[in-house]
Order: sequence, then structure tokens, then C-alpha cells
Amino acid sequence: MGAGVIHKQGRGRRSRRTRSQPMAEINVTPFVDVMLVLLIIFMVAAPLLTVGVPVELPKTAANPLPGEQEEPLTVTVTADGGIMIQTTPTAFEELVPKLRAIAEERDSDRVYLRADGTISYEQVVQVMGALNAGGFADIGLVTDIGGPTLDDQDG
Repeated sequence: MGAGVIHKQGRGRRSRRTRSQPMAEINVTPFVDVMLVLLIIFMVAAPLLTVGVPVELPKTAANPLPGEQEEPLTVTVTADGGIMIQTTPTAFEELVPKLRAIAEERDSDRVYLRADGTISYEQVVQVMGALNAGGFADIGLVTDIGGPTLDDQDG
């Protein structure tokens, strides 16, 4: 793993003596092995870094939105009616002040709203109104793929 020594034979009368000279090459094989292992670890771990609040998203035929530079803000409405900003539980009364504070810190006014499919439309619209009042005008509704298509083809 470290540097080695190259032995050279001397010439002339001193042919029996050997001279040692350090080898100036670096073995990069262990470095490449470590980098490949780290690459695999990050490839496996990256999909697990999404917001981890379990909800049953409704299915739709809509196309996904393009990616962003900044980590997206996600507000989730759970099946029992609870509201979460990212993974932090928040009461409905505290939602607008917290969103205003978050909006001051962020460059983008985009927010993703995830709501369980069993939640009523009224609750989703109330949370959307709170998002708008909190300073987020660009609201994206998160759905799951595989819903019914609109052109009479199986989805």
C-alpha cells in the first residue's frame, strides 16, 4: 500500500553492493475501491432522503414538474387531518405565521402540498389558502403516478 524501494546493481568494482532508491509511484487501486463503495452507498441512500411522512397520494395522469436548485418546501396533510411542514407537526392556527417566517428565508415561493387521498377537498383548500396567506403563491399538488388517463387508454 505504501511506497516501495527499487534495488539497483552498481557497476565496476562495487558490483556486489546494491543501492536503494525510493519508488515514486502511487498505487491508486485502494483509492478507486473506496470511491466506488462510496458511490454505491450514495446511490442507494439518495432516494431515501425524501420527506418521510407516509400518506396515500391520489393517482393522476399529470406529468412531473421539473427539478429545482433549492430543497423544496413540503407541507403534508395526513389522513387524520394533521398538518406537517417538512416533518414538523404544526397546528393549523400556527401555520400562517410559520410559513411567513419560512418565506422570508427562502428565495423561491414554490411549495409542494401533499395530502392524503382520504382528506376532504375543503381541508386541502383551507391549507392552500393558508399557504397563499403565508407568502407562497406557487403551490404544486403532489400526486402519485398510475391514475386513470383521459384519452380512454389504460394507465
